[in-house]
Amino acid sequence: MNQIEQNIADHVKPEFETLGYLLVDVEYKKEGKDFFLRLFIDKNGGVTIEDCVRASEAISEKLDEWDLISGAYFLDVSSPGAERPIKTEEDLQTTLNNGIYVKTYQQIGSEKEWTGVLTGYDEDTVTIEYKDKARKKTITIDRDKIATIRKAVLL
Repeated sequence: MNQIEQNIADHVKPEFETLGYLLVDVEYKKEGKDFFLRLFIDKNGGVTIEDCVRASEAISEKLDEWDLISGAYFLDVSSPGAERPIKTEEDLQTTLNNGIYVKTYQQIGSEKEWTGVLTGYDEDTVTIEYKDKARKKTITIDRDKIATIRKAVLL
């Protein structure tokens, strides 16, 4: 996150929390001639269109009061998607005992990718329970070896 995005996140996060939403990410960028501020929210059970409207209406006036961005921009509050990247410790906490996808920079054993259930994590590792040829297995992966980590929808 750049400084503007971090400043916005610091202001917006507690406001969304009072509404029952988790601020997942902030994106502020120019597209064509226009600037866009995108706020991605989540909550247990997922985010609906009504949630996005409610959060947008609640935060729009506050953003004007705080005057954190000079100039005009379009505000977009949306869901980050079911299989969004995991970026924070809070993301890991909300993913615990749920689906996760991990890809490492290099092979561990004979694999580089796992999809399963996040059964644990700490500051250095994540532990995943996954199926290999219909047998359940568990792997603990060092976080510094992870290239991609995101939530996963398990079927």
